[in-house]
Amino acid sequence: MTLDEKFIRLQEILRGYGSCLVAYSGGVDSVFLARVAHDVLGERAQAVIADSPSLPRRELAEAEAIARQYGIPLRVLRTAEFSDPQYLANPTNRCYFCKHALFSELVPLAQREGVAAIVYGENASDVGDHRPGAQAATEFAVRAPLKDAGLTKAEIRELSGRLGLPTADKPQMACLSSRIPTGEAVTPEKLAWIEAAEYELRDRGFQDVRVRHHELKQGALARIEVGPAELPRLLEPELLKAVAERLTAVGYLFVTVDAAGYRRGSTNGVTAPITLGGRGAPHTS
Repeated sequence: MTLDEKFIRLQEILRGYGSCLVAYSGGVDSVFLARVAHDVLGERAQAVIADSPSLPRRELAEAEAIARQYGIPLRVLRTAEFSDPQYLANPTNRCYFCKHALFSELVPLAQREGVAAIVYGENASDVGDHRPGAQAATEFAVRAPLKDAGLTKAEIRELSGRLGLPTADKPQMACLSSRIPTGEAVTPEKLAWIEAAEYELRDRGFQDVRVRHHELKQGALARIEVGPAELPRLLEPELLKAVAERLTAVGYLFVTVDAAGYRRGSTNGVTAPITLGGRGAPHTS
């Protein structure tokens, strides 16, 4: 199918539901899905965003602003994954427990309000990936209309651009808990440190940013990943020193830069980084 045909197919799928709740995060996929659902179904399409310590405050504010901009009805739902010891233990399928907590709230909400379908932003590019959240979606009969229409991530970005959505070129985001290595406990305090550290870098103009949080015997280590094209700028001595000082002020004992740059899932295989040192004193090793 052509891209235009896939877009028409998506509209047909959504129209066929009659009404839906959109699991909304403010990212590329969910913003596009919420916008198209609202265009097709009007007030019968509502977005719901899960709020917890794993969602950065600015991401929540931006998601709310986008919904207001396009007149998309939005609810903010406080989810309870942080009361689930299985989620906090941070196993390889942590995302399953997060999505389970969300869908456990959305299903009775949809039933109370007579909403026909719950949908989320899985797309055709996600097929074959390790996505424990998709298992939870299957268990709760949550639909994936982007995937069903055959839309890939690149195509969703292109269509988002056509619709003028501000998320068309938004860097890929994952929840803050993804910055903590598998098997290392997730805590609100760690996530607050990660959030502050990442926004220190974003405020300095870096686009592809992850600050990986590692617990050592002496204290916590921040492992910075930025896009490979952004590495030379980060390694400028004055900027490097300023970043190290700011992140140690957040609470990190050690601050490092990963020489391999940003890539997905790197908390599952740590490479040797360039060390900036503790308490803001940069050096290499």
